[in-house]
Amino acid sequence: MELLIVTGLSGAGKSQAADALEDMGFYCVDNIPPAIIPSFVDLSSKSGDELNKLAVVTDARGGDLFSNIPEVLDNLKLKEINYKILFLDASDEVLIRRYKENRRKHPLISEEKVSLSDAVKREREMLGKIRTIADYVVDTSYISNSQLKEKLTGIFSENGQNVLKIQTKSFGFKYGADTEADLVIDVRCLPNPFYIDSLKHKTGLDQDVRDYVMQTKESKEFYERLVNFIDFSVPLYVKEGKSQLVIAFGCTGGKHRSVTFAELLAKHLKSHGYDCQTMHRDIQKR
Repeated sequence: MELLIVTGLSGAGKSQAADALEDMGFYCVDNIPPAIIPSFVDLSSKSGDELNKLAVVTDARGGDLFSNIPEVLDNLKLKEINYKILFLDASDEVLIRRYKENRRKHPLISEEKVSLSDAVKREREMLGKIRTIADYVVDTSYISNSQLKEKLTGIFSENGQNVLKIQTKSFGFKYGADTEADLVIDVRCLPNPFYIDSLKHKTGLDQDVRDYVMQTKESKEFYERLVNFIDFSVPLYVKEGKSQLVIAFGCTGGKHRSVTFAELLAKHLKSHGYDCQTMHRDIQKR
């Protein structure tokens, strides 16, 4: 049986994640107290193959019941129940904006006049430990629902559930740093096509932009040293048993240099047999 525990910040997209997981064949249960998870798994295991992929959403909506999740996870390990943890995150600014837009009440806002920003801060502190042990951390601050579904499909596809999945990602520092990356590579030191009229409105997906970025000796040496580092470190992540590795490249706007390097490294990793996908967070921004 495949058990996925979905948790994270309120407003970070857990409901949308559950919808995407259902489309991938998971049987999803939302807002389940952690203490019930072992019993639910036991019952599901008696159903045969009908419920062989479970996704349970548990979070701060459970109030005090959520505080015992460390003991629940230990109990699952004692019962030799294998599980993965998916953690949905987003920046405080984005979470606050989402709550203001949909006018819903944050689960940690009680009758005591707690501000929305304080509630978000408290919840982040409450979930700090489980975020550190999560197998997958997805930051939804700057991605659409369709991009979230695409990302989860890449992670939880039918093939290679226990194989390291790598994502090379591009982003623009002007829109905020990437918070879900395991490795962040700043390529703002390299030639910028933005100042070339014929390339300004193109992206790193275009060959002439890539050629411009990679034309200098410094760019070539930068990439060579990067590949040597990645080739050395990725097997160590595999040995450690890591499930997901996000390598993010940042430039000023997230359209040229970062896209170029994300694409080049993805091609290199795929040529070495790794399961690798690319995502360009800010490529559509003006």
